[in-house]
Amino acid sequence: MEKLAILDCGGQYTKVIDRRVRELGVKSDIFPINVKSEDLKEYQAVILSGGPNSIASNERLIFDEKIFELGIPVLGICYGMQLMSDHFGGVVDSNVVKEYGQSEIWVNTSMPIFEGLQENQQVLMSHGDTVKVVPNGFDVIAKSGNAIAGIGNKEKKMYGVQFHPEVDLTENGMKMLENFIRKVANYKDFYALEDRIETSIKMIQEKVKDNKIIVLVSGGVDSAVTAALLTKALNPENIYAIHIDSGFMRKNESDIICENLKQLGLKNLIRENAKDYFLNTVVEVKGEKIGPLSDTIDPEKKRQIIGEIFIRIANNVIERLGLDKEKTFIAQGTLRPDLIESGNPEISGFAHKIKTHHNDVEIVREARKKGLIVETNSDWHKDEVRKVARKLGLAEEIASRQPFPGPGLAIRLLCHDKAEEVEISKEEVEKLSEILKNTGEKGFILPIKSVGVQGDCRSYRNLCLMEGNKLDFDWKEVTTKAKEITDSISSINRVGYILNTSNIADTPKCFNMKIEDENIELLREIDSIVTHNLEKAKVNQTFAVLIPVGINKKYSIAIRTFVTNDFMTGRPGEIGKEVTKEMLEKSVKEIEDKFKDKIEFIIYDVTSKPPATCEWQ
Repeated sequence: MEKLAILDCGGQYTKVIDRRVRELGVKSDIFPINVKSEDLKEYQAVILSGGPNSIASNERLIFDEKIFELGIPVLGICYGMQLMSDHFGGVVDSNVVKEYGQSEIWVNTSMPIFEGLQENQQVLMSHGDTVKVVPNGFDVIAKSGNAIAGIGNKEKKMYGVQFHPEVDLTENGMKMLENFIRKVANYKDFYALEDRIETSIKMIQEKVKDNKIIVLVSGGVDSAVTAALLTKALNPENIYAIHIDSGFMRKNESDIICENLKQLGLKNLIRENAKDYFLNTVVEVKGEKIGPLSDTIDPEKKRQIIGEIFIRIANNVIERLGLDKEKTFIAQGTLRPDLIESGNPEISGFAHKIKTHHNDVEIVREARKKGLIVETNSDWHKDEVRKVARKLGLAEEIASRQPFPGPGLAIRLLCHDKAEEVEISKEEVEKLSEILKNTGEKGFILPIKSVGVQGDCRSYRNLCLMEGNKLDFDWKEVTTKAKEITDSISSINRVGYILNTSNIADTPKCFNMKIEDENIELLREIDSIVTHNLEKAKVNQTFAVLIPVGINKKYSIAIRTFVTNDFMTGRPGEIGKEVTKEMLEKSVKEIEDKFKDKIEFIIYDVTSKPPATCEWQ
């Protein structure tokens, strides 16, 4: 059978490339970038993924350059294009142009890879380095302004693109990949994957056998699919479903979840109320004591604490039930993007950690090594899990349920310590003013940080606030300027637009904030308002974030909407398109009416992923 090799350079989207190739009917295998060329002789083409390293640095990846002598088509994506260019004598520079987010480029439609497309294309860029001088024998086949966005050698059947055709934000990316596969590499076969449900059931049966298994159920589609697969694969008496109420659930959510879970046929359903345990426990990770959560600012440590405590509680239940800890399995609804973003070394040897997911903390990795973790969804993305949910006959309420992260509201409380603030430079303030000149908007750079992903690397950078015409702002102008801000000012990875006030005379400031009952309840109530008012918005996720920013009041609220299929990339819901102005007007009025004594600004997050992530932490 025809096969395609994907060489992983540590990119956030390597598994997405694999998934796209499968969708196009070709069998694919992922190898580390340092695979030997002789191991690729059974493959008819190669794709080199993106990655976080720089060609110009000492961290550049070492690989077998004989892969370019195999006489088979090669497509280099982002970092992969740079490797190809460098090998054939091109020049890669880190000081030409940095681009993060959706961009418009020109493509040469006479080249096979762009056949059937228009010359102007919307693509996803996420890079700091770029090709400055075209390699020998190659032509420029795409440009982003004056920057090289694509190279090609028709004779060698080798192509490189600086953008990411595999993600949703590249609007015709699937067509480009199909052109490479069918027109450049001339694949003829169509590879049909085995039925995923039957394959997963077989895996569960072979691994668990007649042992007991604990399944952690949050109520979201991921863990619900895992629980449903377990009920089809195993004796229901051997399955113990645990819903842990961490104290960071949305309003009334645990009650709703437990009611839904009963409908899955789970005989042993246990609800653990553990708010105080989560808030006040100190844990040890790799010899370092961290916590309690109520005194923790750093988002990575927050995630590690929560992940450790989830498994501790599961182990406590195992002990309480009198089960054998060394023979009892733990099932999770872990997705492929969770493992990629966590920098899991079993998934990629070179990927940077963007943020630790609660289902991939150290205690989970240790249990994996013992073979005690069952993850039915770990090869799937979110939209694939939804399809499986519907095939399993789960209620649409579960199948289409908006994602809610395991750490819950804890990572939507943007904790801050003023003592750790780094002063904003005069040059950055002047740069922001220059970008917003003649727009009618004002901008403020705040020393409060959120997590982003830029050039396949984790970023933890400042927030920029814009204000001008409240809800009457020009969407295209603001999002274009937001992209220019994150591309041009290295300390910023997220931009929010203030909806409820304008003509701000004083500079907003940040306040100290830690997790406590007051702000948990405040966020819970406001999140309920936002999600209710925006429940008919045509987006994949909606939520609220509490941030310690204001002038006279110490809190502001950020509204985050996200349009995506796989959650590896995405964009904010466009006001007037996916999100109506009326929805936001209603939300702003209700928040101000109920919480005018506590909330200063109501902000709309206008940043794509990249450079931001969907969640703020």
